[in-house]
Amino acid sequence: MVGGGTKRRRRRLQLSKLYTLTCAQACFKQDHSQIGGPGFSRVVYCNEPDSPEADSRNYCDNYVRTTKYTLATFLPKSLFEQFRRVANFYFLVTGILAFTPLAPYTASSAIVPLLFVIGATMVKEGVEDWRRQKQDNEVNNRKVKVHRGDGSFDAKEWKTLSIGDIVKVEKNEFFPADLVLLSSSYEDAICYVETMNLDGETNLKVKQGLEVTSSLRDEFNFKGFEAFVKCEDPNANLYSFVGTMELRGAKYPLSLQQLLLRDSKLRNTDFIFGAVIFTGHDTKVIQNSTDPPSKRSMIEKKMDKIIYLMFFMVVTMAFIGSVIFGVTTRDDFKDGVMKRWYLRPDSSRIFFDPKRAPVAAVYHFLTAIMLYSYFIPISLYVSIEIVKVLQSIFINQDIHMYYEEADKPARARTSNLNEELGQVDTILSDKTGTLTCNSMEFIKCSVAGTAYGRGVTEVEMAMGTRKGGPLVFQSDENDMEYSKEAITEESTVKGFNFRDERIMNGNWVTETHADVIQKFFRLLAVCHTVIPEVDEDTEKISYEAESPDEAAFVIAARELGFEFFNRTQTTISVRELDLVSGKRVERLYKVLNVLEFNSTRKRMSVVVQDEDGKLLLLSKGADNVMFERLSKNGREFEEETRDHVNEYADAGLRTLILAYRELDEKEYKVFNERISVAKSSVSADRESLIEEVTEKIEKDLILLGATAVEDKLQNGVPDCIDKLAQAGIKIWVLTGDKMETAINIGFACSLLRQDMKQIIINLETPEIHSLEKTGEKDVIAKVSKENVLSQIINGKAQLKYSGGNSDAFALIIDGKSLAYALDDDIKHIFLELAVGCASVICCRSSPKQKALVTRLVKSGNGKTTLAIGDGANDVGMLQEADIGVGISGVEGMQAVMSSDIAIAQFEYLERLLLVHGHWCYRRISTMICYFFYKNITFGFTLFLYETYTTFSSTPAYNDWFLSLYNVFFSSLPVIALGVFDQDVSARYCLKFPLLYQEGVQNVLFSWRRILGWMFNGFYSAVIIFFLCKSSLQSQAFNHDGKTPGREILGGTMYTCIVWVVNLQLALAISYFTLIQHIVIWSSIVVWYFFITVYGELPSRISTGAYKVFVEALAPSLSYWLITLFVVVATLMPYFIYSALQMSFFPMYHGMIQWLRYEGQCNDPEYCDMVRQRSIRPTTVGFTARLEAKKRSVRISEPAS
Repeated sequence: MVGGGTKRRRRRLQLSKLYTLTCAQACFKQDHSQIGGPGFSRVVYCNEPDSPEADSRNYCDNYVRTTKYTLATFLPKSLFEQFRRVANFYFLVTGILAFTPLAPYTASSAIVPLLFVIGATMVKEGVEDWRRQKQDNEVNNRKVKVHRGDGSFDAKEWKTLSIGDIVKVEKNEFFPADLVLLSSSYEDAICYVETMNLDGETNLKVKQGLEVTSSLRDEFNFKGFEAFVKCEDPNANLYSFVGTMELRGAKYPLSLQQLLLRDSKLRNTDFIFGAVIFTGHDTKVIQNSTDPPSKRSMIEKKMDKIIYLMFFMVVTMAFIGSVIFGVTTRDDFKDGVMKRWYLRPDSSRIFFDPKRAPVAAVYHFLTAIMLYSYFIPISLYVSIEIVKVLQSIFINQDIHMYYEEADKPARARTSNLNEELGQVDTILSDKTGTLTCNSMEFIKCSVAGTAYGRGVTEVEMAMGTRKGGPLVFQSDENDMEYSKEAITEESTVKGFNFRDERIMNGNWVTETHADVIQKFFRLLAVCHTVIPEVDEDTEKISYEAESPDEAAFVIAARELGFEFFNRTQTTISVRELDLVSGKRVERLYKVLNVLEFNSTRKRMSVVVQDEDGKLLLLSKGADNVMFERLSKNGREFEEETRDHVNEYADAGLRTLILAYRELDEKEYKVFNERISVAKSSVSADRESLIEEVTEKIEKDLILLGATAVEDKLQNGVPDCIDKLAQAGIKIWVLTGDKMETAINIGFACSLLRQDMKQIIINLETPEIHSLEKTGEKDVIAKVSKENVLSQIINGKAQLKYSGGNSDAFALIIDGKSLAYALDDDIKHIFLELAVGCASVICCRSSPKQKALVTRLVKSGNGKTTLAIGDGANDVGMLQEADIGVGISGVEGMQAVMSSDIAIAQFEYLERLLLVHGHWCYRRISTMICYFFYKNITFGFTLFLYETYTTFSSTPAYNDWFLSLYNVFFSSLPVIALGVFDQDVSARYCLKFPLLYQEGVQNVLFSWRRILGWMFNGFYSAVIIFFLCKSSLQSQAFNHDGKTPGREILGGTMYTCIVWVVNLQLALAISYFTLIQHIVIWSSIVVWYFFITVYGELPSRISTGAYKVFVEALAPSLSYWLITLFVVVATLMPYFIYSALQMSFFPMYHGMIQWLRYEGQCNDPEYCDMVRQRSIRPTTVGFTARLEAKKRSVRISEPAS
């Protein structure tokens, strides 16, 4: 087994970023006083989980529960969640009052609909929680081998694990808890771990146990094994771990390198042995599984305000009715004469007692509150939830947003924000991996002051286009020819698009600075954390890299003759061309230390020893940190390299500076001791100690050159940006790249154009530079802040001078300036400037700055913001924005896991917003407006009847007519509208992006539109009530000559209402499907079926509805004629209004519907007429670029 493991180890990479190499023994020269103190109090008795000391610690077990409820808490918690909603609480109160004599209807008729709505929602939540419970059971019942105490291991369920257990995890199994790695199938106790479930990264991490436990490689070795671990308390930090292990009287430091996290998977290793230190909810993965910030859409917030308005209306009507009722009751019995004799005021005790009129008025107020509760749609919340879930399913199943190459469909991770997708005002986008592919190609380099690489980037092509001429290449004719070939020739090696005959195919040996070129590519082949893997069949080497940049560098080195092919724990093997012999040789480099890259250091270094015994520090990093670390003798090529780096940035390329130095043994010995001490430290300032040590050795470097890799734009990005711009959406780019790179990417994707005036805010001034060299930090900060404020004010002045012509300006600001621009006293001025510009690009932005900018835009303009990104550094802005969209790219899944919606490509944002966003916004807006319309239509007839009966608290309808109106006779059609309705098809949504501006301007859910629908409900109720009353009053209703009573009037009005509200919905629908036809007509049929069946029940059950339809309504011709007349009369005003609006004041969707109806959708003249109606002009994108060219031509024509 060992031999097989060793053989595999020779064929695979054995290093990654989390694996920090150091040959020095870890030591305890630093103070370990924190261990055992606050935050570091966990004590683990390894292999003694049942000891009294372990039991006394009372740590949690390994059972993990992700469910929201338990059997005991489901009912109370779920009920609490339901009645937190103000409408549901209101119906609960009215339901309780229904059991009192005050109720105008029976208690059961009030409670049953509430139980139905609450029950449906609880069942939905219960099913979702039951699914989570099934997943929990599956995980908790997984098996793992656990030491029994006698040298043998038995399979036990995960949930039974205890702190201190020794477990054996085998290849491709998940770790059941957080473990300290003791040993593995490899002699040096290393193992390979896949952390995709934690951070989405697919590259393998290498972990290594302590040397003292590495020999425990057989099960029987653990008989009698005892160790004592003290470590940090449970926390959510995935990237730090501090502890000590006491074994045989000696102490050994524990770090992240020995920690195996729950839900990680063991890969490329036969087995490992580990000690359980964190279980269950104490494990780091569970500590990280917090819910994302709760987000509510603007429409949902506004809906709450509408409900409060409806409550106010109900209370107002009840109060007015009670006052009138009190006055009428007071005067009801005078001088022995009863005005309302049918109420028997002479024998009434409270409700109609003239002697106690004020009390009667109060009781009437409570009764009216219950009666008018039908103004509030009880099924509104549950209906919207159903609709949103179905809308999310449509988004998930949209084949046009499925990325076949990666097998990734769109995924709506929450359905709460569907309608918000149709109201986005500003998009804040990351660049790398979002606008670009994050698939790097090595395309150019500068070595020893000479530029190499003939490739032409997408940005250079865009630059040539915007300059109005052919592409500009190097002046040399041979260069020109080679560049033209490079355009047409496609790269056959992924990650390598370099063309230059001067150094390819071994020709570099004839170059003037061949020795520098050798060191340059040798550095690329050695200074990295890449894992090589050899295909056993083809013997080809592939690389598993932590980032696309790393892979591109190693591939470039290989293609140019420096092939990295093997790695052990402490060595790197490279095949390279020997300058002396001219033959290809294998060289072995001993890796002594890896100084890792991070966003603060912005560089990475390795210390290696070559075969001649030389100690070399190889370093690569960003230009702003590397040039300042060069020695006086190492700046020979600095000027030329700086020029080339700037040219590469202009071409949209990402650059790194490469440098090295030789170390003497004494210097290295001091450094190694210090770095070992720093890394062994368990103090809070461990990282700063490491930084302090690395600062002292990463200096006096000798410059070799610079690399330039291209991150190509994703397919469809320029088109997508153009469509979004036509839709009236503003696009901001927040990137960590250099300003020049970001600007040129802006040109390539049409966010910038040549005639735009650029307002550039930065601190690259001689005054600031001189202060940075000599001044104090406080002085620098003060002057820098004043400088930034001055630039912002100047920019606003330019905008004001231009007369508000925002399409002429683009704002570009770097990270240093942005830090000051986001200060509380400046940020609102900065936002005013930014909002006035057509494009905004923030360069060199940190993750925190991205989140702060997003917060500023969201809170500053009160409009909907959408953030889109693909990396862990974008999580802050995704969670801060109203809508977070994660790109499931190559930077892991952290952005996706923190997002509200996940898509695979930026171009899918076009369909997500312009199609699904517009549809969802329109559907939800219309649906909510219609809900209140239909309830006002129904509820106001109750009020009018009350008024007609001098507020006697007698409802116009039977109890069950009242209860089932919202449940059976009017809810299904509106749900169908919310799911299926389309004002225009997806094709026209994309062809006419200005349609999206209806959502940006919120015209479909403005107070004007909401109140318009409410007014529609009021006048519909008035028409229905008075026409029905007048038609039936004082005349024979049937052949027997009987006049209609309350039951007949109520049945007739109810029939008219059912017809009106359903046909009103039919008029509002733009796109009929079979389902909509079925639910609309079936709702009407169900009413007739219900009144027939219910009327046949015994009179004690059906009460006033007893045989009212069969014997009174159906046989009467006047009933059918009144129904027809009232329905037509009620719907006619809306029909006339709609016709006039479509003819003379059409909205965007109305204009497009006319174009489609007239068959003029392909007529450029008519299409331009529609586009000119756009309220927000298109200021970015190639459409805006073409318009700008047309304007310039029109301006120049008179002059010529």
